[in-house]
Amino acid sequence: MGEFNTQAFAMVKADQGTLTQTLKGKVRLRQGLSQMVSYCQERDFRIVIVSNGLEFYIREVLKGVNLDNLEIHAAKTEFSPDGLRVQYLGPNDEPLDKDLKEKYIKMYLAQGYRVLYVGNGDSDVAAATHAHKVFATGDLLKHLKEDGIPCDPFKTLDDITGVLKSL
Repeated sequence: MGEFNTQAFAMVKADQGTLTQTLKGKVRLRQGLSQMVSYCQERDFRIVIVSNGLEFYIREVLKGVNLDNLEIHAAKTEFSPDGLRVQYLGPNDEPLDKDLKEKYIKMYLAQGYRVLYVGNGDSDVAAATHAHKVFATGDLLKHLKEDGIPCDPFKTLDDITGVLKSL
């Protein structure tokens, strides 16, 4: 995660404004995001996004749907003519090269949170195995099924909101 992304993003020479403009109209959020967030916020459920992506990019996308106030842990990005400098920081602001999602889920569990995990990719597998309940799609769903790890499949975030309402 960290080393590969650091090298890959270093090749990007564009400034933040250019990258932000490139995003406009090209990113599609999963159906039901705003409704799920509203449902969770009304019930004081803490919503956290932990991503191997770039924090500035995630915030920009969420700003378009008025959700940029969510708690996000992702790569910190510094723009430079030499390329983007990205750094992943763990719960204690320690630089990480791997296991970002797993470090954060372990922190929340240690703080006594009941963790419901939503994921779709290979990078979610390790963290998802620690959660109290997992909602999975894509490669994460495939891995968990192969390993016999219980999870709830989903297509849209409306599916997750429906399950949350039944808990």
